[in-house]
Amino acid sequence: MRILKTLTAAAALAAFTTAASAGGMAPEVMEAPVAAPAPAPAGSSINPAFIVVGVLAALLIAAAAD
Repeated sequence: MRILKTLTAAAALAAFTTAASAGGMAPEVMEAPVAAPAPAPAGSSINPAFIVVGVLAALLIAAAAD
């Protein structure tokens, strides 16, 4: 009989605590939406100065081959 009273008390306590925490009187918190930053535009992986130096080197090699 004692275990039945304990189980009944535990079930009642569980039911009351669930009902007590189901809702509250606190105002609902509305958070501002988080905007994702725009991705940066894809740039060249090679410095343009290297391209200019490469073209000049190719022209010098072609001129020296003659």
